[in-house]
Amino acid sequence: MPGSIPEQPSGQASRIEADDSVDVALMEKVARGDEKAFRQLIERHQHAVIGTVARMLSDPHEAEDIAQQVFVRVWNAAAKWKPEAKFTTYLFTIARNLVFNESRRRSRKKEISLNQQEENNPALTHADGGMQPDQRIEKRELHQSIDRAIAALPEQQRMAVVLRTFEGLDYEDIARALDTSVSSVKSLLFRARASLRESLSDHLERD
Repeated sequence: MPGSIPEQPSGQASRIEADDSVDVALMEKVARGDEKAFRQLIERHQHAVIGTVARMLSDPHEAEDIAQQVFVRVWNAAAKWKPEAKFTTYLFTIARNLVFNESRRRSRKKEISLNQQEENNPALTHADGGMQPDQRIEKRELHQSIDRAIAALPEQQRMAVVLRTFEGLDYEDIARALDTSVSSVKSLLFRARASLRESLSDHLERD
């Protein structure tokens, strides 16, 4: 995770462009009040939005509420939306604004415990199913350490890491989502990865 991530191959880039064309066509219908097209957009992107928000706030319960707000804003703004960037970039820009607002609002509240996050992460539980008890414990400790390390990053760094590592956005799209420059995104990721390497040094040395 803290290491570098390869650029998207040309085939993947073509698929992303095709996916964006679908999103643009759906948004044009949403702008005309097409509720079926809106439901399709939600089905296509709700998992990514919920996952991003959950990683940013360390709160899987709050993530669904924030994700609903993201899509409500998409619906309300559809008539004025212009495809100046990929739809997913637009979506994550809305998510960023809501997440940062929520993060500041609850900055003094105690965050959900990592154990509670794990209980609410069925994917992780399922993935551990075939492991020996000691392997499960070791894997969960690693996931907890990664979650803590990411949660400790400053907001901008944390969002850049989540969008790059978990959602696979390129530098340009991350820059648009964070309303900054590509060089700033690279700097954010460089500093974030340095912090993550330091935080996870015990696990890296163990491996």
